[in-house]
Amino acid sequence: MTRMTTNAVASASGATLEMFAGIKRAVGKVPNAYASIGSQSPMVLQAVLQTNGALKSNSSLSAKELEAINLSISQNSACDYCLAAHTLTAKMAGYSVEQTRKLRSGHYDEDPKIDALVKFVLSLVRTSGTVPLAELETVRSAGFSDTQVTDAILAVSAILFTNMFNRVNDTTLDFPAVD
Repeated sequence: MTRMTTNAVASASGATLEMFAGIKRAVGKVPNAYASIGSQSPMVLQAVLQTNGALKSNSSLSAKELEAINLSISQNSACDYCLAAHTLTAKMAGYSVEQTRKLRSGHYDEDPKIDALVKFVLSLVRTSGTVPLAELETVRSAGFSDTQVTDAILAVSAILFTNMFNRVNDTTLDFPAVD
């Protein structure tokens, strides 16, 4: 059971109702994380949806690259909700179950470019201070442009927000749990 008040999706009104309707059209349901965030702050839900929408439709990163970020960062954060949700979306992006496990481990030997991306974003969240130039050069030499690095930083920020919210809220899983 969640720790923060989550209103019934059916009782939403105004802008929250419109956002929930859009989510339901796109996903088939309103996931518990979005219902909880929308119950607390429609403004935050709007920001989350806009950011995620921009990443999916306008990012210089592919769906597989974005899901690699989501899985590796969610594992690092130990967010069971995001791991469950993004294991499902990673499979829709073309990863196998075994490949999602590799991404979660922080290493992806099947694709050196994605492996470099995962290691870069994990280094970004595990360290403080200025990122060493060598870290940036490694991800660049794997084939990522500065634009893609910038998009990856936004993707990290977006998944960290939902990781943190779900960890505070202890959001009830409505996706299949992962091992």
